[in-house]
Amino acid sequence: MVDCFGPSPLDPDEGSRYWKWMEKKKTKARDGGILRISPILIVLMLQICRVDAQACQLPQAEVQALREIAAQLGKKDWNFLVDPCSGESSWATPKPESMLLYNNSIFCECLDGVYHVVRIILKGQDLDGMLPPSIVKLPFFKELDLTRNYLSGNIPREWVSTKLEILSISVNRLTGQVPSYLGDITSLKYLNLDNNLFYGTVPAELGNLVDLEVLILTANNLSGSLPQNLAKITKLRDFSISSNNFSGKIPSFIQSWKRLERLEIQGSGLEGPIPSSISVLTNLTDLRISDLLGEGSKFPYLRSMTNMNYLMLRSCGMAETFPDYIMKMANLKILDLSFNKLTGNPSEPTNDDALSICLSNNLLSGPIPDWIITRARKGATDISYNNFSETSVQDACRDNLNLFKSSSGGNNLKAVECSGNNACSKDRYSLHINCGGSEITIGKLRYEADKTFGGEAQQISLKDNWEVSTTGRFWDMKENKPNMFIAENVSILSMNNSELYTSARLSPLSLTYYARCLANGNYTVKLHFAEIVIRDNRSFQSLGRRIFDVYIQDEIVLEDFEIKKKAPGVDKVLITPFKAVVKDGNLEIRLRWVGKGTTTAPQKGIYGPLISAIDVEADFKPPFDWKKYIVAGAVVLPLLLIFIIVGTLWWKGCLGGRISRQKDLKGLDLQTGSFTLRQLKAATNNFDSANKIGEGGFGSVYKGELLDGTIIAVKQLSSKSRQGNREFVTEIGMISGLQHPNLVKLYGCCIEGSQLLLVYEYMENNSLAYALFDSETSSLMLDWATRQKICVGIARGLAFLHEESTLRIIHRDIKATNVLLDRDLNAKISDFGLAKLFEEENTHVSTRIAGTIGYMAPEYALWGYLTEKADVYSFGVVALEIVSGRSNASYRPKSDAVCLLDWAFILQQKGNLMEIVDPRLESEFNREEAERMLKVALLCTNASPMIRPTMSAALNMLGGQKSIEEVVSDPSIYADDMRFKPLKSHYQQISHGGSSTSQVPIFSSDDTGVGSSTTSGHDLYPVNPESTNLNFSETSPLSC
Repeated sequence: MVDCFGPSPLDPDEGSRYWKWMEKKKTKARDGGILRISPILIVLMLQICRVDAQACQLPQAEVQALREIAAQLGKKDWNFLVDPCSGESSWATPKPESMLLYNNSIFCECLDGVYHVVRIILKGQDLDGMLPPSIVKLPFFKELDLTRNYLSGNIPREWVSTKLEILSISVNRLTGQVPSYLGDITSLKYLNLDNNLFYGTVPAELGNLVDLEVLILTANNLSGSLPQNLAKITKLRDFSISSNNFSGKIPSFIQSWKRLERLEIQGSGLEGPIPSSISVLTNLTDLRISDLLGEGSKFPYLRSMTNMNYLMLRSCGMAETFPDYIMKMANLKILDLSFNKLTGNPSEPTNDDALSICLSNNLLSGPIPDWIITRARKGATDISYNNFSETSVQDACRDNLNLFKSSSGGNNLKAVECSGNNACSKDRYSLHINCGGSEITIGKLRYEADKTFGGEAQQISLKDNWEVSTTGRFWDMKENKPNMFIAENVSILSMNNSELYTSARLSPLSLTYYARCLANGNYTVKLHFAEIVIRDNRSFQSLGRRIFDVYIQDEIVLEDFEIKKKAPGVDKVLITPFKAVVKDGNLEIRLRWVGKGTTTAPQKGIYGPLISAIDVEADFKPPFDWKKYIVAGAVVLPLLLIFIIVGTLWWKGCLGGRISRQKDLKGLDLQTGSFTLRQLKAATNNFDSANKIGEGGFGSVYKGELLDGTIIAVKQLSSKSRQGNREFVTEIGMISGLQHPNLVKLYGCCIEGSQLLLVYEYMENNSLAYALFDSETSSLMLDWATRQKICVGIARGLAFLHEESTLRIIHRDIKATNVLLDRDLNAKISDFGLAKLFEEENTHVSTRIAGTIGYMAPEYALWGYLTEKADVYSFGVVALEIVSGRSNASYRPKSDAVCLLDWAFILQQKGNLMEIVDPRLESEFNREEAERMLKVALLCTNASPMIRPTMSAALNMLGGQKSIEEVVSDPSIYADDMRFKPLKSHYQQISHGGSSTSQVPIFSSDDTGVGSSTTSGHDLYPVNPESTNLNFSETSPLSC
């Protein structure tokens, strides 16, 4: 063979069933004992291979056959000036990292001094010819893999004379009937015709392939019943016929396949019931049957299948009590029994940690079991659309748990805790959603954002009047990552309003949009579709078929719907209008995959319903609202009077300060609302001290509630602050144009007299510092998954500020108190009042130093050198605090280390870095993620800003998409006694009763001292003070 030890024909990274089949064959070949090969033997084998390679030559007849094969396939890059068995790059191309589906290999064997071609693998090359008849001229040929090309025609009759053992021609555009003479190639062991256009019946002659172990006929247009002759293939291990148009019942002769390990019959067209004889297939590890037609089916007896890993019996019409023994299968990894009529209450599974469970759309009843609520987050659980009696569940909105309509036969919206108060504040008459995208405005319509990543069991409640439910996982994928549930366009879009179609919401099984608070009556619903993933060029990228059904108010409105066919074409908009009646204030739009179409083209995971946008508009005019006009009059008349009074005062020169502020605000192009002082007084009960939730150097922060029920946080800036005017105007200018899920939203502002106020969204769970450090008063206990989500959220917010927003912004005061947590414990960065814009060409900004000791980067604190790497440093400190649960500013290690960061560097040098993990987590954390976060934190806090990564790079490192550079920082910047002495003295003062609330001036590069309390003047929800601003001289060391 070329290189003697040639690569496997199919890449294991692709998750190929062929690869698994080959691995099992290799394992069985080694069952007699453990194969041990010494290094000397390996060297000898390699030497023999080199000698053979020099001695062997490929006969000219086979070279000519390869020329013919190239011409027939349309392959033009084979270099016939060199020996095809030489391993030269045109014959055995190394696989590029960027082309995961590509393979270009030819394999030869040297027999009696002569080379013979035995295997050809040409995958992912878009070859547009036909299947080559000339392989019959290769007398020792055994394997052909032409997966993912653009080949047409049918299987050549000439192949009957070959000794083919492995044939994979999946994901092409081959047509015609499956030829009966295929059954004459009796040497076949592996046959894969998946994802083509074959039609007609399965020939009975395939039963002659008695050595066949794998038969895959998925995603064609095959019809008729399965021939009885297939029962003769008794060595069969893998049989798949999903997504076809077969008729009749599932044949009972499958009981003949005693060796069967994998059986897949999804959306095949076959009818139930599932034959009881399936129980004899005790070697099954993967059983998938779904979307059966005809009568219902009884739950098959599977108790003897102890090796079962993957079990899907979806939409099989099973109406009986849930079989508890299923939950006792110790090796089970994925269980999908959705869309049946199962009753009862499932017991706790034996393999609870990693088991993914989907029991959606059944009639399960009784209280929701505690194990469903408390089980590990890594195991997804979906019990949506059931008949459970319990509607109040603690922590019901966590990831990987879907309780949507899980109670009272699906009549209730969901568990109360997921949406808070379900009462509607007012009737609504329209709704516009940009599915999978950001908030945008097109004409007069404002499309609400729907950008939160989904999951296999996810319930997303973004607004009080609508939410999203996603059910199902992408099977045969190593991992179902959250971003897989939002599709992004793969080419430049040219249609009108293209921003509405650059992304779309996607689900592998069921996707529901649920609108609430609509006035009863008739509505027009417009669903926007555009196929932005599958292509329409001469490539395997165009061979996918996305087929699904659409329901509105539980009535099917689109059946076997394919966007590409109806548009027609890809990247083309299709808007389908429908009429709907709202009777109880609710409107449900549901998209569902029923096993039809393709699942492997252009690659695995490209299937399931996809939708770009939704319009809902009432067909009637809203009733005339007299109250609105009365209120408007009540507001306008006093405003008119105020305008007259203010105009008089201005005329007399009494409003210089106000005019100054108005001049400051001119040209800021604010994207926020304007509030009156009366509104904010009413919202906060006249700034009642009982509503005060924070105190900062520039004023107080109050919790308030607007008339529409919106909870807000009002920052009342002190009019006595000599910096107040400038800070106020700067902050509005910075924040008004910024919209990101990980930034605190600014609702608006108020300027009246000496009052300067900012109105923010309210964060229910205070700050990260409060959750991590204030264990005495905080009821939150952040588990590891939440900490990981918070850290990633902070990184996303900073990456947006640094690299994605139209105005590049340096925050300058990233710390735990400036990271707020919303109801779902999502991290949101607050306080941009200290941030400064910087131009694209500037390498740094040198202004007055502003920040908090313990979080400031050394180059900024010592020399006023400011770049975005200063924020990266602060992020690293916060990431370290998240892992350890300790504050860098106040924690004093027992060792000689002076702070948390110093201790981390010492542990890193000793190789004991994991000792720093928060002991409150005990062993309940992901060690790999924790170690990754610690390494990212230490890289971000490197003393050299050049070594620190950008925030986007740090974000990729946290997610595991990018490797982490191993850099051990020089701890001398922290350990030098002479330079460290002032800092140690300062900490000793604090430790021996020094005031923690005294105000200390901070050095600034423009020699301006800024008074600051221990809590930054911009801490929106400050916690007990744990950081202090210091006065630096030019030779002072940097604090940790």
